[in-house]
Amino acid sequence: MQHFCLFDTAIGPCALVWQGERIIGAQLPEGDEETARRRLSRRFPDAAETQPPAFVAEAIGGVVALLKGEPRDLSHLPIALDTVSEFNRKVYDVALAIPPGETLTYGEVAARIGEPGVARAVGVALGQNPFPIIVPCHRVLAAGGKTGGFSADGGVETKLRMLTIEKARTSTEPGLFDALPLEARRR
Repeated sequence: MQHFCLFDTAIGPCALVWQGERIIGAQLPEGDEETARRRLSRRFPDAAETQPPAFVAEAIGGVVALLKGEPRDLSHLPIALDTVSEFNRKVYDVALAIPPGETLTYGEVAARIGEPGVARAVGVALGQNPFPIIVPCHRVLAAGGKTGGFSADGGVETKLRMLTIEKARTSTEPGLFDALPLEARRR
């Protein structure tokens, strides 16, 4: 049986879904609870809302703290990595090792899994990430510090907001404006 719990964060309602003793899905912040529930019901139509067991409560506390700006490592949480393809698992293992406030490029992730040249496939795998925030796909950028895509409500702006909360650097080069937050390109 699948279960879920919605919870508030500093940037909107999120959700975790679990089955047994493992997290099988996470949902990035949405604009409001109704939108969060609709997206969740499309992804996990059989999940029932319930109070979280201890391991999910711990995960919720970590996500809430991270989205408040506290550097939290969520890589120890029990997620169902065996439900994804071998390639995606390799990509997620690399993403899980990226500390808060740091980033890698799609190409760097590809190189770390031993398959340089598959940056686009890395992006596809991250777009399929069933455990966003826990597997921090928002910490993977396109080459040259460009944002790349993001499938959360709010798209790339949400990704940039999360990186800003983490005070992430998008380059190893010192910059004149390092103290300024990341911002989406103006339209």
